[in-house]
Amino acid sequence: MTSKALDTLLKEERTFKPTPNFIKQAIMKDKNIYKQNNKQKFWEGFARELHWFKKWDKILEWTPPNAKWFINGKTNLTFNCIDRHLSTWKRTKAAIIWEGEPGETRTLTYQELHREVCQFANALKSLGIKKGDRITIYLPMIPEAAIAMLACARIGAPHSVVFGGFSSDSLRDRINDSKSKIVITADGGWRKGSIVPLKANTDEALRETPSIEKVIVVKRIGNEISMTKKRDLLWNDIVKTQPYDCEAEEMDSEDLLYLLYTSGTTGKPKGIVHTTGGYMTGVYATTKWIFDIKDSDIFWCSADVGWVTGHSYVVYGPLLNGATTLLYEGAPNYPDNDRFWSIIAKHRVNIFYTAPTAIRSFMKFGKELPQKHDMSSLRLLGTVGEPINPEAWIWYYEAIGRNNCPIVDTWWQTETGHILISPLPGITKLKPGSATIPFPGIDADIVNEKGESVDAGYLVIKSPWPGMLRGIYGDPERYQKQYWSQYKNWYFTGDGAKRDKEGYFWLLGRVDDVMKVSGHRISTMEVESALVDHKVVAEAAVIGKHHDIKENSIVAFVTLKANIKSSTDLTDELKNHVVKKIGSIARPDEILFTAELPKTRSGKIMRRLLRDIAEGRALGDTTTLADSNVVRRFYVEGYTQR
Repeated sequence: MTSKALDTLLKEERTFKPTPNFIKQAIMKDKNIYKQNNKQKFWEGFARELHWFKKWDKILEWTPPNAKWFINGKTNLTFNCIDRHLSTWKRTKAAIIWEGEPGETRTLTYQELHREVCQFANALKSLGIKKGDRITIYLPMIPEAAIAMLACARIGAPHSVVFGGFSSDSLRDRINDSKSKIVITADGGWRKGSIVPLKANTDEALRETPSIEKVIVVKRIGNEISMTKKRDLLWNDIVKTQPYDCEAEEMDSEDLLYLLYTSGTTGKPKGIVHTTGGYMTGVYATTKWIFDIKDSDIFWCSADVGWVTGHSYVVYGPLLNGATTLLYEGAPNYPDNDRFWSIIAKHRVNIFYTAPTAIRSFMKFGKELPQKHDMSSLRLLGTVGEPINPEAWIWYYEAIGRNNCPIVDTWWQTETGHILISPLPGITKLKPGSATIPFPGIDADIVNEKGESVDAGYLVIKSPWPGMLRGIYGDPERYQKQYWSQYKNWYFTGDGAKRDKEGYFWLLGRVDDVMKVSGHRISTMEVESALVDHKVVAEAAVIGKHHDIKENSIVAFVTLKANIKSSTDLTDELKNHVVKKIGSIARPDEILFTAELPKTRSGKIMRRLLRDIAEGRALGDTTTLADSNVVRRFYVEGYTQR
């Protein structure tokens, strides 16, 4: 870690208060909630709203870096997601609404979801799966993905969901690290009108996965696939004769619930460990208060279940709250660039939660596309995945929310399990680009390398929270070194942040993405925000390129809005715009215009690849790219440099 503090340059003064109508109907509107001092009692209050077969003896045991929540409590996550709603009117309410990329739809009520989950849980048990056995799920965004997760949790078999866009090598490595007994996959999935060959990828991975005993295959596409005798089984064949009920396993609060491997890295996969009771409580609480979720709401988080956002806010959080959650299989721009807006209008979505990268992609098509659709059902918007720049926030607020929907800009990580920093929409004054303040019960701070509280530095969490990771699977030393060695007894997030005079947090991205320019440490996010503030810029990605004198020179990759042409004059205009917004120290040395930016399948810009491109190096690992053709276009077709 460097000995110098972050230079924070970008200023944002606009504010948006919740409307009187929103405050009136909000679940949480008491500002005094932030004054509570007993964090353990705060979280215990939410735990008491859930079902426990046996109540806990103690709320928390904390022996840094190891936490245990709700000691000796016995519960089951799936029971809380489904069974506890069946004795109410919600049994006939839609639990899941699904839309496939070709346009077909399917709805499962809570009663129907219970039957499907129980049948699949019984099928797993019939194959010899016991509590503690790991199961890998490698599926498209279809109802069976959520059913499989819930069935695993029901019988105490920890699941490891692998994003359906990952390669066979990535699948193999995750299976081997978890030593899974079963992999659940499909004949394929749809993505931009093409078939993702999930079964073929699985077959390739299984050449080197000795722990796998069975493969369960969902017939999603109906195409011909290879089936290995005695090993491969069709989902429908093993489910159709199973009983409609399966008793939920009584799980200890600290029993392993799932493993989720972080993406985009090379070398040994890093399996993040999440357990049952604390994770359940944290996800339930944050979904309830941050999304102000009501019984009548249709909640759409556009993430894939292969990411932690899909675990917490597609499947578990909404169902714990008895809400209706929407799943969409395909790409946001297929067959047209307004697919997201057509889905919101068609299903009358009330709460929409998506990534800033998706919002910036939509910005380049203008406001005309969303204006074609009746999205008056929306009452709350959210963002997740990375900091959102102020201009994208404003566009989202105006074009999608029609100046009427609060935006909850949320900060959290795979490791944290649930949201830690976010507005409460019935209370918090919003500032475009700021995740605002920590959720009640979260002890977050910004510190320098000495651990002293500062206005700009490194984001840390100073005390345990219920959904926190319990380790890296099979690697306690790596867990200690990566998250707990920088500051004694504090969780180091790896993110930079600044704090304004009102105590609002502004996330600045990964510390690894900070540029060192002539003795100053500048966040890539701030320069990107200044560029996107210009009226012709749709997206921007900034990297620090090696420089013999300055250490880094600032290189910006810029995507322009539709029908805007690059030119030398525009390049100078953009450089001067950055100077005007945040100062001459942040003036880009180079601006490279490109039609697209390389992104992961979760929508994050792959700055590592951009750094390779800018410095003329051979590309590193590209397996997590959403579209490998983007990189090919960089090299074959080139980009415009000014």
